[in-house]
Amino acid sequence: MKQFNIPEFYRSPIISKVKAMRKADDPRKKDFSPTLLDLGKVRFMIARHFGFCYGVENAIEISYRAIQENPGKKIYLLSQMIHNPDVNADLVSHGITFIQDTDGSQLIAWDEITAQDVVIIPAFGTTIEIEKILTDKGVDVRSYNTTCPFVEKVWNRSEKLGTDDHTIIIHGKYDHEETRATFSHSARTAPSLIIKNMQEAEYLASFILNKVSAQDLIAYFEGRFTPGFDPDKHLVRIGVVNQTTMLASETQAIADFLRQTMIEKYGEASIRDHIADTRDTLCYATNDNQSATLGLMEQEADIAIVVGGYNSSNTTHLVELLEEKFPVFFVSSASNILENGSIEHFDIHSGKTILSQEILTRSEQALTIAITSGASCPDSIIDGVIQKIMDIFRIERSIEEALIGHN
Repeated sequence: MKQFNIPEFYRSPIISKVKAMRKADDPRKKDFSPTLLDLGKVRFMIARHFGFCYGVENAIEISYRAIQENPGKKIYLLSQMIHNPDVNADLVSHGITFIQDTDGSQLIAWDEITAQDVVIIPAFGTTIEIEKILTDKGVDVRSYNTTCPFVEKVWNRSEKLGTDDHTIIIHGKYDHEETRATFSHSARTAPSLIIKNMQEAEYLASFILNKVSAQDLIAYFEGRFTPGFDPDKHLVRIGVVNQTTMLASETQAIADFLRQTMIEKYGEASIRDHIADTRDTLCYATNDNQSATLGLMEQEADIAIVVGGYNSSNTTHLVELLEEKFPVFFVSSASNILENGSIEHFDIHSGKTILSQEILTRSEQALTIAITSGASCPDSIIDGVIQKIMDIFRIERSIEEALIGHN
């Protein structure tokens, strides 16, 4: 796979050694068990896969190249490059300005953007409507387009499904930048509908099986379908694609459920006329990170720490998975780990930050911590969390000595 040129401060002395060792041991990625870092008073179970994926590293490389190649020019990002506060703060420190926030609200008026300015398209991609605004101004939208190739793969598949008269069912969060972009692209060739989870898929199935009316369906999904959407006409032949940061297993479960719904409605003999097989659009990095998280859950640990941006969809899903087994502490950086062992962490259910007192130091027994991060989190950030905990426990053992069973 391509090696990207990203700033050195994104790298890390601890995690780089762990990843290099695991890559040498398991080049084909067949082993999803975590790496044990045994430091005596504290033991880290480090997930097999986490951190920057191909699409994120590609976006980081292009963004910093844009900065280097355009001294003196105004450089804009359509919205957050990725959902990580440290990455976005560093880009701002290099003179980049955001045009919109993550909700699509305008921070810089379009009238302020000129053809001489540099505009970077973020990894999530953008809508056709926004791209047209920029091209009409004469802005170059190709040189620094960092749209993830796997997002573009979803768009291309949606276009093909549309030309084959499928309606596109998008599994995603309707207010997420990537889903807004995917919806915009799919709407060019096909009726499209956004569903967030299995509960909404079940409601969709209720209509297909004549259990709810078209009027009720329209009301239920208000604001999440293309103009002129006709449930009676457009839910006969469908294809499911996803926001790539959603749980791959959930997307596949939704697709499988809707397939069974179509079998119940139309019979198995004609199933290919009613739902397309779209499993090949699922993002490899989301799959790998999810599988590695499940590998963590096969182990025993006292707590789990997930590191990443609080508005990161893929990171939030890792928290949801780990909560099934461990007390989980979702932190954005080492600054959330306090000297007395307390942790300031984000509760995804209440949307609030919580202070849990002396979580790390309340027991005299050795502490085992399962740890991972989202695809938008630099290794240096998770490295900082590990180092901060090592400092609290006054650990002096070297990383090489601590890597159990992998030397």
